[in-house]
Amino acid sequence: MPAPTRTYTLVLDWLEERLRSGEISAGDRLPAERHLAEEFGISRASVREAFRVLDAMGLVRSSTGSGPNAGAIVISDPSAALGWALRMHVANRSLRIGDLVQTRLLLETQSAHEAATAPDTPERTAILDQATELVAAMDDPDLPDERFHAHDAQFHILLASLAGNVVVETIMASLRQATIGYVQETVAGLTDWPQVRHTLQEQHKNILEAFQQRRGADAAEALRHHIIWFFELSDHR
Repeated sequence: MPAPTRTYTLVLDWLEERLRSGEISAGDRLPAERHLAEEFGISRASVREAFRVLDAMGLVRSSTGSGPNAGAIVISDPSAALGWALRMHVANRSLRIGDLVQTRLLLETQSAHEAATAPDTPERTAILDQATELVAAMDDPDLPDERFHAHDAQFHILLASLAGNVVVETIMASLRQATIGYVQETVAGLTDWPQVRHTLQEQHKNILEAFQQRRGADAAEALRHHIIWFFELSDHR
């Protein structure tokens, strides 16, 4: 027999229809739990469960209490759910780090080629400026490792976004979330991390320069070398 439909899916289906029609969009506040419970003839506990699922999916941010800021507000964070799902399956060893790194390699190198022919826009200039600032910040030897890794991740996501593909950007952000543990474990096992960090920085500068000069093939090759070089420092396969 098929599994019974969970009552909270009524709320999910209702929200999907409203989002598709444009009746509800990001920034809008959803009706109160009591209202939705009465409308669908379900318990308020089921509505709360729906809100928790939507929160995990990056579609809703819920605030408890009363007042103008209470309730559930529609947001847009598509990488949230995918990132957590990938991290859990990596932890469960149903997904191999090597496969995630290979996927990242394919996405980033292809994005490098496409970014080279993308038109000049204020957005492109702003993204390259942000990437430049991140590389400059990572040059600071006093920058904590945690901040270095965060800047590193954002640097790659920014450059991938130059291709103009929102889905690729979302997947990239999710992959970076999913491999946080792998990066931390790799770094923790290194006896020469300061030298590795210096090498990573030289690679970042080469990658950035290739993007700035629209040398797509060079950018893709620099990314390939950078990603594989770091992966080979670890024992993950």
